[in-house]
Amino acid sequence: MAKTASKKKTKGRTQGRLGKALTQLRTRPLAFLRGLLIRAVLGIVGVILLLVLLFAFVNPPTTQTMWSEGRRLGKPVKQDWVSIDDIAPVMARSAVAAEDANFCLHWGFDVAAIRAAISEGNKRGGSTISQQVVKNVFLWQGRSWPRKALEAGITPAVEAVWSKKRILEVYLNIAELDEGVFGVGAASNHYFGVPPAKLSATQAARLAAVLPSPKTRSAGKPSARVRKRAAQIVDGAATIRADGRAACFED
Repeated sequence: MAKTASKKKTKGRTQGRLGKALTQLRTRPLAFLRGLLIRAVLGIVGVILLLVLLFAFVNPPTTQTMWSEGRRLGKPVKQDWVSIDDIAPVMARSAVAAEDANFCLHWGFDVAAIRAAISEGNKRGGSTISQQVVKNVFLWQGRSWPRKALEAGITPAVEAVWSKKRILEVYLNIAELDEGVFGVGAASNHYFGVPPAKLSATQAARLAAVLPSPKTRSAGKPSARVRKRAAQIVDGAATIRADGRAACFED
């Protein structure tokens, strides 16, 4: 009897809430839709925050870019997840020197780089490695304002929960380095036939040099432009090691 009464109360409450919602939809449709939108946004934010916490310890199984690239190519992409401890330190320094030299100094946004991008008419990127990780792991490609707004909101959360070493580890494993080749684990074998722990300074710099445009640049058959950029990255990697800007991801 008590169980039946409890079920009736639960059913009554559910019907009551549904009735109130239908009444609000009829009498105040804008308020109802606004409330529905707020709940949906809060739900999405909650899911993203849970994923931020999860991926601090668990490797992301895939990304939207990998999925779409695999679909375009009609076959699975190449990716071999590798711990950052099994990647040559010079590779980590080269990626930072190439993409975000102040990686250890900022909290997710490099204000100086953003200002430079604006002053140059957005011809150069101002995104940090942290922003690129957020874009690739949690969002999608493109330059739309909604994606940028979400990226701006999620990046501080990732910086607060993940270590710099973890951010860089994820970046080195999800960055596209050739058509259908993601991460330095797959790319080191693809281009040079060596494991990522055995990458030389020159090889690491060439991989970092293709990061901005992996479909038009090659680390295995570098153009004169890639060779020149790689030489700059070799110097940059040595510089950030010497001046301490690699300290946050090196033990």
